[in-house]
Amino acid sequence: MLTLPQRERRQAWVLLAPMLLTMLLLTAWPLCRTLWLSFTDAALVGDGVAPAWVGADNFLYALTDPDFRAALWRTLYFTLVSVAFEGVIGVLVALLLNQQFHGRNLLRALVILPWALPTIVNATMWRLNFNPDYGSINALLTQLGLIGQYRSWLGDPASALNAVMLADIWKNYPLITLLTLAALQSIPDDLHEAARLDGASAWRRFRAITLPAILAPLAVALVLRTIDAFKVFDIVYVMTRGGPMDSTKTLGFFVYQESFSYLRAGSGAAYAVLMTLLCGLLIALYLLMLFRQRGRSLNDEA
Repeated sequence: MLTLPQRERRQAWVLLAPMLLTMLLLTAWPLCRTLWLSFTDAALVGDGVAPAWVGADNFLYALTDPDFRAALWRTLYFTLVSVAFEGVIGVLVALLLNQQFHGRNLLRALVILPWALPTIVNATMWRLNFNPDYGSINALLTQLGLIGQYRSWLGDPASALNAVMLADIWKNYPLITLLTLAALQSIPDDLHEAARLDGASAWRRFRAITLPAILAPLAVALVLRTIDAFKVFDIVYVMTRGGPMDSTKTLGFFVYQESFSYLRAGSGAAYAVLMTLLCGLLIALYLLMLFRQRGRSLNDEA
């Protein structure tokens, strides 16, 4: 006869079975199929001939492909700079919204707006803002005297990637703002008041009270944003199509182009597998951080 814990565990597995089966079909099967394709010379549009097994040739070619390495470094630059700016802006805006002032609730609602917009809408809006003929960016910078004439920001290889990064930063910094603001709300006002009475400066109160309270959720938010930024594709596709002169071709767009533009499913799958492994490293970092945070919480409770 099953004991109560055994019955509960069996019941839990029965209840989880539909979800696990769905995940297996929607996740495991495509991953296994992609992995198999990466070892073949499969084409997206075939002529009826079965794909030939090429072993690790696709991966060896990818590791020596200068275009793939350039896309990788471009993606790392996009990820690190975008996430850094999102972190700084997100924390500063959260600190502002944590203060008492008239209209704070309205401003909190408005801050969520960029994050709530679909990425396609956001990318289209910023593409219009950067339009070389009637874009608002050129109009604003010209009126401020920062530039002498209108520029094609998305048509210049020197500025296109930074322009896309600006659109990505504007959309995603509210996520860090919301998570940081939630952590700030958990800090008792008495701590700041006591530190203020003791003569602590604003910077010292931030270092001693605010920063330790927001560090854990901020770190989680930054790691999640790093993983998401590393996979960037849609905003690049809408704003620049990877151009001009491949200056905005990230890894995500590189995989798309290899698979669906050049119709090379085998090598495209190999690039996708390599990109997945790199994302796996970021996920491992995220899990390690969670385990360390959980260990510190258990030690504090003990």
